[in-house]
Amino acid sequence: MIKFLLFSLSFSHVFSIVASQALPSYSGRNGEWQLLHESVGISAMHMQLLHNNKVIIFDRTDFGPSNLSLPNGICRVDSSDTMLQTDCTAHSILYDIVTNGFRPLMIQTDTWCSSGAVLPNGTLVQTGGYNDGDRNIRSFTPCSDDEYCNWIEFPQSLIQRRWYASNQVLPDGRIIIVGGRRQFNYEFYPSSWNGVIFLDFLMETNDQGLENNLYPFLHLLPDGNLFIFANTRSILLDYNQNMVLKEFPKIPGDDPRNYPSSGSSVLLPLDENDAIIEPEIMVCGGAPRDSFIQAMQGNFIRAISTCGRLKVSVPNPSWAMEDMPMARVMGDMILLPTGDVLIINGAELGTAGWELGRGPVTRPIIYRPSDNVSNWRFSVMSPSPRPRMYHSSAILLTDGRILVSGSNPHVYYNFTNVEYPTDLSMESFSPPYLSPEYDPIRPRILSADEKMGYGGKLFWLSFQVQAYLTANVLSVTIVAPSFATHSFSMNQRMVLLKIAGVTDIAPSTYNLVVAGPSTAEIAPPGYYMLFVVHAHVPSYGRWVKIG
Repeated sequence: MIKFLLFSLSFSHVFSIVASQALPSYSGRNGEWQLLHESVGISAMHMQLLHNNKVIIFDRTDFGPSNLSLPNGICRVDSSDTMLQTDCTAHSILYDIVTNGFRPLMIQTDTWCSSGAVLPNGTLVQTGGYNDGDRNIRSFTPCSDDEYCNWIEFPQSLIQRRWYASNQVLPDGRIIIVGGRRQFNYEFYPSSWNGVIFLDFLMETNDQGLENNLYPFLHLLPDGNLFIFANTRSILLDYNQNMVLKEFPKIPGDDPRNYPSSGSSVLLPLDENDAIIEPEIMVCGGAPRDSFIQAMQGNFIRAISTCGRLKVSVPNPSWAMEDMPMARVMGDMILLPTGDVLIINGAELGTAGWELGRGPVTRPIIYRPSDNVSNWRFSVMSPSPRPRMYHSSAILLTDGRILVSGSNPHVYYNFTNVEYPTDLSMESFSPPYLSPEYDPIRPRILSADEKMGYGGKLFWLSFQVQAYLTANVLSVTIVAPSFATHSFSMNQRMVLLKIAGVTDIAPSTYNLVVAGPSTAEIAPPGYYMLFVVHAHVPSYGRWVKIG
């Protein structure tokens, strides 16, 4: 007999049911690490997952040769390079998560400490860098395995230099580029008629000689406005009218959270099942205000151990603070398919910058935002054998693993006679939900529509699960792949979709109907990873194009 189940269930209710059933518990297993490559030839300062399951990775170009040659005797000739005008080594690679292979890519000018975002068509747009690359735009469009796609560079295409800036994809598919060193303004890609717009907030949050407002945290909110966090302050920006609509309370403690103090931030999952979606920002870690100066003098101060959560749409927003199990600076916050938050990489002492971090924090932690605040929301995971300090990065993959690479706290690549050698290796971290003991309740997507529309348009997929429990522990999430660098994952967002019905069509096999995102402000157009989550155990992801 075929059963058709209609229901509407909140994100928190799904997780509270799972918690009561204790399926699974992070205290049982603590995740697993796997070394993928001893060396990929470059240090992964920047990473972006593309919709063909390839990861584009790049470093900077102005430190001399890397440990990976360009193919076929190709050399990069750049008379403006500060180290090597003729360079026959690669500073970017394309990594294939399916085959575990990689190949070198060619970057012409310096991409040091730059930013990026993916257009709705799947093309990565990278903006800025240093020296002769600080006003350049570069693009990379995914191609099939039998084609040889590479970076395309557009010199002097930015109106202002962008070094340590942040990007966010907007509902209309444009990209807003905010800040950067000595840039108290923002601009758009493609460029808009009004050019560069000055933003007082960026100047006001600049600590003289220290900055502490670089790589500002950007989060697009469901009302279409932009949340910007810099130093200890945050605002709501209407970028269409070029108007600051609101300033939020300072995060308690008066300790900065942006580069070089380098905390991290996420927009917690948006739940389409809620009658009114209440966006909530989370900021974790960082370093005390004078950490940079103290570290320059050899005194490495303990990093910040607090996280703050801010519901930005309530009438009187205020920060709710929690303590992490350990202090952390230069950590990466990653949204998992389950809606939990992984915090990974970083150090316990010092700050971001050359030689300024000590005490690597090798244990990731997982934070369950939906758990009751009276419970301990943090779980400590298994440690990596490798420190991931300054200039490391991490991203979520479609199979639910976390790709981790990079770490170079030195001006140049340095492998000997230093406390933390440059690390060119690549690892993956498998969260506890990937443990084989959960295979019986792990969904497997059999088929799914390739495109998803707005306005709650219905979307169909089918899945199998060996031991189906109940519709009450079933959810569907979409996750935007992020551009990760310097402890901030740009454009990262997750939406919990509304399930319209589940149909039992065969033994252990089900059809699932979900409503697409209501607006482009909830989910800007582009490619997303779609996961079916059953009793807090996710399927492998499927790519779906939205908009």
